[in-house]
Amino acid sequence: MAGANVTHLTDADFEATIKSSTPCLVDFWAPWCGPCKAIGPVIEELADSYAGKVVVAKMNVDENPATPGKFGIRAIPTLILFKDGNVVDQVTGAVGKAQIQTMLDRAI
Repeated sequence: MAGANVTHLTDADFEATIKSSTPCLVDFWAPWCGPCKAIGPVIEELADSYAGKVVVAKMNVDENPATPGKFGIRAIPTLILFKDGNVVDQVTGAVGKAQIQTMLDRAI
């Protein structure tokens, strides 16, 4: 099933998820965002191919406004890669799969 390895985060469980030693890629998105919809299938595909190596998560910025505010997110989609609770990489916009893979590979 596509996207079975994607974790859906809320403001309440965000901190616990990103504090892991396993890298965690968070896709900050919203249902009305066209570029977010475009990158969605890529995120799901990467979640499946990096299962067990990287936690891939999505956070709806409309439903969870506190966390995006903490990280100064002004545009979506924004992808932030965390390791041990720290930001190790970040990209904004509908970037290509290869760029995201490079980001993930550097963190593993």
